[in-house]
Amino acid sequence: MGTRNYLVEGVSGTGKTSVCRELNRRGIHAINGDRELAYQGDPETGEPLDSATHEHHIWDVDRVRALVAERHEPVTFFCGGSRNFSRFIHLFDDVFVLDIDLDTLHRRLDQRPPDEWGGKPSERDLIVRLHRTREDIPSTGVVIDATPPVADVVDEILRHAGVRGGD
Repeated sequence: MGTRNYLVEGVSGTGKTSVCRELNRRGIHAINGDRELAYQGDPETGEPLDSATHEHHIWDVDRVRALVAERHEPVTFFCGGSRNFSRFIHLFDDVFVLDIDLDTLHRRLDQRPPDEWGGKPSERDLIVRLHRTREDIPSTGVVIDATPPVADVVDEILRHAGVRGGD
């Protein structure tokens, strides 16, 4: 979508959806990958699956490639988590990894309704483990402290990307 394309990743609860909304509010093109690109599938083959487990939350790699190849926008941010990011991470100009402390993570998860991912105790336990191990997020990229208000987090991302950010 953009002449420059960026991936915004992080453990559940770090603010990827909020960052996406704020970017769009400022008139900056951002795609919510969890809503627009994700499905349940095998992370290696991409084959769709009926199961709905965290390990199978992947993005459509061909669609990511096609969107990155378009040049309609000066910049596009792809926001969300994917278990198959290793299959398309090389397509991005840079990666931003949102990071928060454990207390902030717990506070944010406490605000989630039971029907949203992270709202159930078993899901929270998995998120806390993934926060601790970092096994589920890119090991390279610009780490962004996502504990401040979302407007400040977006300002920091835009500063690193060299993008002027609206209001």
